Order: sequence, then structure tokens, then C-alpha cells
Amino acid sequence: MDIKAVQSSYARWAPVYDKTFGVLTDAGRRRAVEYVNTRSGSVLEVGVGTGLSLELYRPELQVTGIDFSEDMLRKAREKVRELNLRQVTELRQMDARTLDFPDNHFDTVVAMHVLSVVPEPEKVMSEIARVCKPGGKVVITNHFVRSQGILSVLGKGFAPLANIIGWHSDFEIETVLQEETLKLEQRELLPPIGMMTFLVLGKSPTQ
Repeated sequence: MDIKAVQSSYARWAPVYDKTFGVLTDAGRRRAVEYVNTRSGSVLEVGVGTGLSLELYRPELQVTGIDFSEDMLRKAREKVRELNLRQVTELRQMDARTLDFPDNHFDTVVAMHVLSVVPEPEKVMSEIARVCKPGGKVVITNHFVRSQGILSVLGKGFAPLANIIGWHSDFEIETVLQEETLKLEQRELLPPIGMMTFLVLGKSPTQ
């Protein structure tokens, strides 16, 4: 997807996201935050969207959220104010391909249902690896295309509509497993019907 398609898609979905895609991605979001809550320190959520995950984080964490869409961030900021979410230290508009943070900065980086949406996901993964501390964790939930079965047929069938529906239905898992500094530690299929996948990648402590 090109950046203009992403902008228009985000603007189109922002008003109804919580009750549409937000419902479909709930299991993945809760599983990811469940894992993050076993950890401590600083957290970066890449693609925070309307902030559906923010109230789920433990108060002891320090959560920074970034998103490309101001329409989405506006709703996230409203949630932070209304719910007095003190664990959220910052919400910023940012392109995930060029994260404005130092190297080795966050204890945990989480990307939920965003990597099949952004342009150049390989660059996004490179930036995620860069800002994660040595010994830190990268937590991902996303839809990945299957090689067989009905989910494979659906994924390939919707692929030409990426710029309209706002995500790549034929997104390959290998795209997020290419970073040499990140090693796959956990992989789980999630409901509904294993449509989403939960991943934990660890960054080498010797970086």
C-alpha cells in the first residue's frame, strides 16, 4: 500500500474502527497485552490506532504509542483523558518506517495488526528492531496468508483490494522474520479459527 492509500484508509475507518476491525482483532490484542504485562519498563506500541489496547496495560508500565493517522490518535487521546490512563506517557504522530527514537530505547515493542497495513513493512521491522533494547522483546499479532485451506483462498482473493480494504490479506509471515537481531521465541494461532497469529521475538542481548 502507498502512503496516500494508508491515509485515506485510516480516515475512512477511524469513526467505526472500534466496532468493526476492533472486534475482529480483540483476541490478538488481549493476548499481546497479556504477554507485555508480564514484563516491566518501557513499551512502544507501533500503530496504536484508536487506543483500544491502552487501558489493558498494567499501570506500572510506561507506554508510548505512535500512529500515522491523526484521526486515529485523536480517539486514542480521548480514551487516555476519559479513563485517566497514567501508564500512557506519550502518544505521537509518526511514520513507523522512520521512528523518531534512539537506538536500543524500549524494553518491549508491540505491533498489533499493523504490519500488513503499513507501506514497506520490512523497513518498519528494521526500525522496530533498532529501537528495541538488547535482550528486549518484540510482540506481534497479525494476519498472515496461509498456504492451504479456506483462509488461503480468502487471503489471495482479497489481495487485489488492499488499497480499498486497508490491509494486505496475502501478507507473508517471512516479512517479519527477516531481522538478524530478532529470534522467534513463541508462535501461536489465535481465534477466531486461527485467523490471527501471535509472535514473540527476542533481541540478542549482545547488540
